[in-house]
Amino acid sequence: MTSQRPSLDRAAELRDEADVLERLREDPATRVIVVREGRVRVVDSTLLRVPPSAVVEATWALLGRDSDGAVVLLAAAPPETDSLDAAPDEIWLGLRDLGGRIDDQESELLIGAIALAGWLRDAPFCPTCGGGTELRQAGWSRRCMVCAREHFPRTDPAVIVVVESRDGERLLLGANANWGGRMYSCFAGFTEAGESLESTVHREIEEESGVRLSSLRYVSSQAWPFPRSLMVGFRAVVDEESAALADGEEIIDVRWFSRAEIGSALAGRGPVGLPGPASIARALIVDWYEERA
Repeated sequence: MTSQRPSLDRAAELRDEADVLERLREDPATRVIVVREGRVRVVDSTLLRVPPSAVVEATWALLGRDSDGAVVLLAAAPPETDSLDAAPDEIWLGLRDLGGRIDDQESELLIGAIALAGWLRDAPFCPTCGGGTELRQAGWSRRCMVCAREHFPRTDPAVIVVVESRDGERLLLGANANWGGRMYSCFAGFTEAGESLESTVHREIEEESGVRLSSLRYVSSQAWPFPRSLMVGFRAVVDEESAALADGEEIIDVRWFSRAEIGSALAGRGPVGLPGPASIARALIVDWYEERA
């Protein structure tokens, strides 16, 4: 995987303009992406953009500019909004449904919209004093009306790691208890207070799979709005392969897979299921497989 420049112009210079959301909502050139319960309206695998007048009830924020320069707003709609029922050619889909079917700019717009909508919905009160807050910076900050503290959308760092054998010909993957053993994936976990990303990798891998690592390197990252994570992807080499053992709680099984088995699984022929195309986990696995395929 290669590093990429941002594909979305976030138009951050507009956020502090007075009454910017009200002005943009009155502009007929403005387009709106509606998010309801983590899903967006889609037509033919494209995020549906509607004029502001098509949305009656929502919390608003500025997402940025489209590739054609049009301003795009977020309308975070409440769960029950009859006026947003999809037309026959529309469907409401989430990130996991759309992953791999939309381009980089659409994907960045989708992830940003879902993440920001979640924060607008879940954080209406000041975490310091419990007071009510008012939205500022075009939906990107809140100011407490009691203690005047400012709050911003949180991003929680987490690591996700593809672990390979010392000869580079096998991958160690784990089956999460939540998946019931139906799928194997990379190992992942949140960074704890006072911990570096590298320390998190070593701790999480040993906790979940029983192995220690002889080396690791950063590969890529992915914003993941469930609820507000930044998945930081690493590739690591195991120290002692025979030490692999699932923790039995979060991870119910760990297995070494040959390159041929990974290729078969990526093609959907087994022996196990792998993560879907929306996730960095699959990208890490594909990156390893295609290196010597």
